[in-house]
Amino acid sequence: MNDKNKYSNVTLEDVKRNPTVNAFIKSANDYLGTIGYTEHGMRHAGLVASIAENVLLYLDYPKRMQELAGIAGYMHDIGNVVSRYGHGQSAALIVMRLLKDMGTTPEETALIISAIGNHEEEAGDPVNPVAAALILADKSDVHKTRVRNRNILKCDIRYISKYDIHDRVNFAATRSFLRVIKDKKTISLQLNIDTQISKVMEYFEIFISRMLMCKNAATFLNCTFELIINERKLL
Repeated sequence: MNDKNKYSNVTLEDVKRNPTVNAFIKSANDYLGTIGYTEHGMRHAGLVASIAENVLLYLDYPKRMQELAGIAGYMHDIGNVVSRYGHGQSAALIVMRLLKDMGTTPEETALIISAIGNHEEEAGDPVNPVAAALILADKSDVHKTRVRNRNILKCDIRYISKYDIHDRVNFAATRSFLRVIKDKKTISLQLNIDTQISKVMEYFEIFISRMLMCKNAATFLNCTFELIINERKLL
C-alpha cells in the first residue's frame, strides 16, 4: 500500500463526532468540576475551536491550517482527564494517539500536538500559527457562563467577595470578544466587566500571565495585541 493512502484529511467535524474524544472531554470537565474549576467542557471546546479557526481565517492563512487550529482548539483540554497538572502535555500525548487512529498525517499531527502542548502559560510558547491561534482563543474565553459554583450563581451581590477570585472575575464578564483586524494588524480582546461583581484590577491579578502569552502569540502572527475592558484600552 502506498503510504499516502494510509492517511486522510481528518476534519474538525470528524473530530467532533469521535465518541472517544467527546467522552474524554466530558469526563475531564466532570473531574475539574469536582475540584472547583470553571467549565472546560463541550461549550469551551467548541468555542475555542471556532475562535482559533477564525483567527487564522481573518489573517488569510490557508484553509487547511485554519482547520488544524480548530481541531487543536477542540481537543486542547482533553488532558484534564488525567490531571489538571501538566494537562497540556498529557493532552498532546492523548491526541497524538487519537489522530493516528483517525488517519491524520504525521506532519499535521505534529502541528496539532505541538500547539496543544504549548497552550498553557506555565510551559507554553507560540511555536507555530496553530499554537498562536489556540493560545489566543483559549485565553479569550472569559465569561460568566463558565462559572458553575451554584453558590455564587444564586448569592446576594453583597457577599460576592467571599467567593473564589476566578469565579468572581468570570462571573463579572458579561461579554468577551476577540477581534482580528488584518489591515491594522491588531488582535483585540474586548471585555465587558461588571465592576460591582469584580474590579478590573482583579482581572489583572489572575490573568496577567495569560495576557502576556496572548501578546507573544499575536506578535508571532505579526500583529499587535490589545486588551479593551469596558471600552477602555488597557494594553
